[in-house]
Amino acid sequence: MDLSQHAPLERIELDGGLTLRAFEGEADLPEFFRVVDESVEHLRPWMPWVAEHSRERTARFLAGRAELWASGDQYSYAVVLDGAVVGSCGLHRHDDTVEIGYWLHPGATGRGLATRAARALVEQAFRLPGVTAVEIVHDAANHASAAVPARLGFTDHLRRPHEPAAPAETGEDRVWRLSR
Repeated sequence: MDLSQHAPLERIELDGGLTLRAFEGEADLPEFFRVVDESVEHLRPWMPWVAEHSRERTARFLAGRAELWASGDQYSYAVVLDGAVVGSCGLHRHDDTVEIGYWLHPGATGRGLATRAARALVEQAFRLPGVTAVEIVHDAANHASAAVPARLGFTDHLRRPHEPAAPAETGEDRVWRLSR
C-alpha cells in the first residue's frame, strides 16, 4: 500500500501570510539558528533543549529532519510569516496518537499563529493511517501553551508526573486530546 498519499503535506499555505513548510536542511541553518538564538530567553523556561543551544546542535537538528519525515516518525515544519521563519512546529507519531509541538519567536507571539499552525497540523495528523487521536502535551504551568488546545476544542485529558527538565517546569504534564 502506498502511504505517501496519507503523508502530511510538505507545504501548508494558510491565510495572512502564514506558511508551514518542511525544513530544507542546511539551507535553513542561518535563518533558523538566528531565530532560535533570538528566542533563547523566551524558550528557556519550557524547552530543555535550549540549554544546549548552539549552531552545531541546530545543524544536527536540521540534518535529521528529512530522515525522520521519510520514516513517518516525525514531521517538522518551519513556521514562516511573510517569508521569514518565526518558529517551528511538528507532528510526533506515537502508535495511534500523534503529538503536536510548537514554539514561536517572542516577536511572533500573541497573534494566533500557534493556534492556526496547530489547527493545520491536526488536519495533517488525521491524514495518517491508524491515527485515532491528536495530543498536545505541556507543563501544567505553561499557560500560553495551554491556550492553543483550549481554543481548538481539545479535551483536558489527563495530568501525569514528569521529571522537570527546564527551569519553569513543575513536574506535571498536562495532556490535551482531540479524538478523530
